[in-house]
Amino acid sequence: MVDALGVAVVGFGWMGRVHTQAYARVPHHYPQLGVRPRLITVAEEVPGRAEEAARQFGFASTTRDWREVAADPRVRAVSITAPNFLHREIGVAMAEAGKHIWIEKPVGLTADDARAVADAVAGAGVQGAVGFNYRNAPAVESARELIAAGEIGAVTHVRIRLFSDYAAHPDGALTWRYERERGGSGVLGDLASHGADLARFLLGDLVSLTADTAIFVPERARPTGATAGHALASGGELGPVENEDYVSCLLRFASGARGVLEACRVSVGEQNNYGFEVHGTEGAVFWDFRRMNELAVSRGTSYQDQPVSTVYVGPGQGEFGAFQPGAANAMGYDDLKVIEAYRFLRSIAEGTPHGTTLADAVHSADVLDAMARSAESGSWVSLPVS
Repeated sequence: MVDALGVAVVGFGWMGRVHTQAYARVPHHYPQLGVRPRLITVAEEVPGRAEEAARQFGFASTTRDWREVAADPRVRAVSITAPNFLHREIGVAMAEAGKHIWIEKPVGLTADDARAVADAVAGAGVQGAVGFNYRNAPAVESARELIAAGEIGAVTHVRIRLFSDYAAHPDGALTWRYERERGGSGVLGDLASHGADLARFLLGDLVSLTADTAIFVPERARPTGATAGHALASGGELGPVENEDYVSCLLRFASGARGVLEACRVSVGEQNNYGFEVHGTEGAVFWDFRRMNELAVSRGTSYQDQPVSTVYVGPGQGEFGAFQPGAANAMGYDDLKVIEAYRFLRSIAEGTPHGTTLADAVHSADVLDAMARSAESGSWVSLPVS
C-alpha cells in the first residue's frame, strides 16, 4: 500500500520548479517507495507565479502567504526554496507546525539561523533535508568510499573549486542575492556552502581555516520589476553590491590533511566549473561536475609517474541504477535533486534520516561564518568540535 503524502513548495523561482519536478519524478525512479508525493499547494508572493505553477504542475491550490501552508492540514512536507533571509522564519514555523522540511542551502544568513531551524526540526520530531545536491552524484559517493577504504593511502591534501559566471555580467540585476540583509553572504552561501559540505563529506571534520574575500563588481542596477534566476537589468538606479564575489580559503582537517577551497560567481569563461582533487600518499581521485558520471583515479605503488584512469560510474554505485541500466550513460543535475527528494521522502516514510540533514547545514554554516570572520580579521579561525 502506497501512502499519499501532501507536499507544498514555498517560493517558486527556479529552485522551486526543480523541487516540484523532482517530486513528480520520484515515483518513476523509485516505485518501491512507500509514499507518493501529492502536490497540494504552492506559495509565491510574486503575482501570477503561483497560479502559473499550479497550471503547469497540478498543485491543488495556491497562496501568496506561506503561513497558510503552515496551517494547512493537508500538507505534511514542505520544500522551502524562498530567498535566504526567509529560511529561518519559514523553516522554524513549518517544523513547529509538524511539517517535514526540505530546505535549500545555506539555511538562513548565519550559523545561528541554521541552528535555529535544526533545533526546531529536532524539537518537533520531524524530518529535515538540505539541498547539498552535489554529494548525491554517484561518482562523488564512489569517491568517498574509495577514500575511506584507503585506496589512495592517507589523504594529504584536497582542492575544491566552484567557479561560475552567473554574476559576471555587469548588467546583472541587483537582486536580494547581493544584499547583506536579505542574501547574507554572497558566493559563500551560494557556492562555498557546497564546497564546505563536500570537504566534510569526503574527508571528515574541519578544525581551522583562513580565508580572503573580494567584491569585483561593486555596483549593479536595481531591477524595476520581479526577477527570477540571474536576470539582467540596465538603466536602473545603481546600488552597491554588499557581499563577496570571491573567496579563497586554506583548510585544516582533523585527520591532518590540508585543503584549498576557492569559489567565485563572476568567473568569465567558467560555467559551473565545480569539482575536487583529492591526493593521498598512494594515489589521487578527481571529479568534475561537468563530467558528472566520471572519476579520474590514480592508485597503486608506483608513486612517481603513476598513471591516471578514467572510471565511469554504473548501477552498483550510489543511486545510479535508479536512472540508467549501464555504466557511462549520463545523469544530469536534475537527477541529483530527484535523489534528494527520494531520500527526503524515504526519511519520512521510515522515520530515520537518509541523505543530508540539518546537522550538515549547521556544519557548513559554521565554516561559512568562520570564513567571514577570517576574511575580516586576516587570521586563522578555529571551528566548533563535532
